[in-house]
Amino acid sequence: MCLSLLLIVMDNTIVNVAIPTLQRELGASTGDLQWVVDSYILVFAGLLLTMGALGDRYGRRGALGIGLAVMGVASVLSAFAGSAGHLVATRALLGVGAALVMPSTLSIITNVFTDPRERGLAIAIWSAMAGAAVAIGPVTGGWLLEHFWWGSVFLVNVPVVVAALVLGRLFVPTSRDPAAPRVDLPGAALSIVGFAALVWAIIEGQHGWTDGEVLGGFAAAAVLLGAFVAWERHTDTPMLDMAFFRNPRFSAGCGALALTFFAMFGSLFLMTQFLQSVLGYTALEAGVRLLPMAGVQLVVAPSTAAVVQRVGTKLVVATGLLLAAGGLLLAGRLTPGASYPEVLLALMVLAAGLAMVMPPTTEAIMGALPREKAGVGSAVNDTARQIGGALGVAVLGSVMSSTYRPRVRDAIAGYPVPAEVADAITEQLGAAMGVAARVGGEPGRLLAAAAADGFTDGMGTAFLVGAAALVLGAVVVLRFLPARARDHAEAPVADAAPVTGAVVDP
Repeated sequence: MCLSLLLIVMDNTIVNVAIPTLQRELGASTGDLQWVVDSYILVFAGLLLTMGALGDRYGRRGALGIGLAVMGVASVLSAFAGSAGHLVATRALLGVGAALVMPSTLSIITNVFTDPRERGLAIAIWSAMAGAAVAIGPVTGGWLLEHFWWGSVFLVNVPVVVAALVLGRLFVPTSRDPAAPRVDLPGAALSIVGFAALVWAIIEGQHGWTDGEVLGGFAAAAVLLGAFVAWERHTDTPMLDMAFFRNPRFSAGCGALALTFFAMFGSLFLMTQFLQSVLGYTALEAGVRLLPMAGVQLVVAPSTAAVVQRVGTKLVVATGLLLAAGGLLLAGRLTPGASYPEVLLALMVLAAGLAMVMPPTTEAIMGALPREKAGVGSAVNDTARQIGGALGVAVLGSVMSSTYRPRVRDAIAGYPVPAEVADAITEQLGAAMGVAARVGGEPGRLLAAAAADGFTDGMGTAFLVGAAALVLGAVVVLRFLPARARDHAEAPVADAAPVTGAVVDP
């Protein structure tokens, strides 16, 4: 399950370091490159809930195997794409496979580990892998690009897919909801289109939150998701029982998890640019310098299960959110002349805090539901992660840009810069640094300094916003998240096995 999860999360991050190469090799425009990244996220997030429900009904091991096979085929097609449009389509197909795989991994874990202590530790290890993979992806991508052609960042998935398929067949029992209702087609359609519209609006919001298309996207998402909630409350066979959200473990856990990924994805989006364009590291060097975050998560996350048993979920999650907020505040104090040890301290504090939040909130979400609904529960958990991460990149990126753009615009005001170059400079830090290097001399130095100062100051403001969101999350957790609660998944194994079918067809 962790191997399958590693594949999904890496596909979320590994392609980012290949963007400059793809632009050069495929002649892709900025819009094309954006959709190479976003087509995967959009399809993935839109399909999660439906795929989780299908796994509950038809079997989670089958959903896992089909999803892995789809990802393997899509990875090969992506590696040999001949155009940007082709790559956008194959990345969307990757998102279909990922939407089948990710809910299956967590729902299978929940059904296999029936003892609450074992389940807590298993989910902690699963969460540690999710956090570590975020940092592992850019390093892997950077190394592959230095030694092979750009298609290798996709082809690397294939041996992982083969290994996961073989190991899954050997060791993973199947499970399904024996009393699953018929497929809720209206609910599935509304959730797919509604979540896709929401994620699209969030992604496009980075370029202007008041743009008519963006506002229309949010309006469409509100209408569609509102209709989804109304339908699920009305129908006798809901895909997602809205009563689940009345459980504070479930709803507060989803909120805390979304905030965690808001902070993690948003901070890594800005920190990667800071390391490369301000401090001057290559893509691989920047990725290597993010690896300690993975190490911290791999150490801290598994240890949270034992701490939760002693002090309860509420205290561990709130402490983690506050610690992560402290890490963002430290990162917000960085300057263009910062040393790597200063960066490292902020990253390690942030990673430790995030690692304290992810396992107990995930366990709270899954433990609040009956095990036969584990696929849907896992899909809600994963959707909270995706929407939180997309919001983190969009919101923190926009906050940074509100400082960066006017600084750079002022710096080039007195120079005859072509309009398209001026637009690129004010939109992208990397473009500004590239132009500054080509111009050279005092004008180039002044532009580079203005860009670095504007980005760093904007990043500091963005991290302050992120820290405030995490502190607010800690307050909500302390108010609403129960410290301990007897949950649905704690039923004795003898009673639970006939219900879940967890070990049928081993």
